[in-house]
Amino acid sequence: MTTHDAARDAKEWLATPLGQHLLAREQPYFDNVVADVFGYNAFQLGMPEVDLLRASRIPMRCHVDAVGAAELRADFRDLPVASNSVDLVLLPHTLEFSENPHQILREVARVLLPEGHVLISCFNPWSLWGLARMYRRNRGYPWNGHFINLPRLKDWLALLGMEIAGGQMACYVPPCTTHKWLERVAFMEAAGDRWWPIAGGVYFLQAVKRVHGMRIIMPKWTEGLAPGKALAPVPKKVRQPEDAVSARIQVTSDQ
Repeated sequence: MTTHDAARDAKEWLATPLGQHLLAREQPYFDNVVADVFGYNAFQLGMPEVDLLRASRIPMRCHVDAVGAAELRADFRDLPVASNSVDLVLLPHTLEFSENPHQILREVARVLLPEGHVLISCFNPWSLWGLARMYRRNRGYPWNGHFINLPRLKDWLALLGMEIAGGQMACYVPPCTTHKWLERVAFMEAAGDRWWPIAGGVYFLQAVKRVHGMRIIMPKWTEGLAPGKALAPVPKKVRQPEDAVSARIQVTSDQ
């Protein structure tokens, strides 16, 4: 399958009842988180047809993709972006459909500024959606993707110096294909966080690029000379009072 075919399948699936159900959970999460991230540059890698940066107050917002309605056409594994120049990067279901998700994360870590944020959404293999994938792999997007375990993704981020700052799960309902059945199982969405918190069909992660500071302790190559010790005056034996006055004046002038 070519990149154009994959992008077309993703766009068509997002227009289905299940795809709309997914977007109805993902858009509020991204809206809420990006509103609290400040800076100058923000990039969304993938899903250019959905504006997940709409609530961001960052002035320069750019959608990146190899195809589709993107402001910047680029390969996610080799972004034409300067290192340490981006404040926020969004990866909406980008890693599951890449042949090299590690390289994408390395590239994100490269372009992010220290204390920059990355927001990731992925399909959860340990869920009803992951179970359905076992039987729907030949049915196109999203079942043909490589769902990534949450602990594995956390390990990848930790190796790149990314610290987890937040997260959430959503889409606890079975992946039904009609509005009718999605409405019937809607109660599972409300009870999911309480009864099966790790079994959401989708999980979100927010991570921050940490760069630990280092203070170099340098030796003092030049130190001030110790002040010389003044010699104590030798007392003089005097015979007359006027000789004592002369001796005190001489000692005072020597000091």
